[in-house]
Amino acid sequence: MSIINITTPLTNDSLEKLRSGDQVLLNGVIFTARDAAHARLAELLERGEKLPVDLCGQVIYYVGPSPAKPGQVIGSAGPTTSYRMDMYTPKLLEVAGLKGMIGKGKRSKEVKDAIVRCKAVYFTAVGGAAALIAKRIVKAEVVAYQDLGPEAVHRLVVENFPLFVVNDCYGGDLYQEGINIYADTSVK
Repeated sequence: MSIINITTPLTNDSLEKLRSGDQVLLNGVIFTARDAAHARLAELLERGEKLPVDLCGQVIYYVGPSPAKPGQVIGSAGPTTSYRMDMYTPKLLEVAGLKGMIGKGKRSKEVKDAIVRCKAVYFTAVGGAAALIAKRIVKAEVVAYQDLGPEAVHRLVVENFPLFVVNDCYGGDLYQEGINIYADTSVK
């Protein structure tokens, strides 16, 4: 299996190269946002107001990092469950121009349809490896909603951030493909 290197902001050309199951090393800037930040972003979009960060072509990582220890850029930074952001995601893709999400777990049919319609991608980071993942973050700063603490929107600079493509812009779904393979094996 080859590893694909991509850099943010994501373009349609870079997204068209990705297929579900691909292993990716992501470089560049990504933003963090969890439930509370998503609710605020959705309210702004609902009112037709400008977001505190430009998400066009960007990637949101569903994470609430722990505080950094002395000498560290950031504390543990593992992915959180993605379905909690599903109610907000289609609008972020369609209106704000978001192109990628990083989390863990399955997405709703509405999100998967929006990923195809908007030519985007959903990545998963390995759960339970938060301390190791944090070592790939070389810079971190809060850029919005500081009052939310760990759920504030952070701007992260990442180098060789390890991910897998779950949902690609062609409708590929790594989780469903795994279920299909298991189902076929159990019949034999």
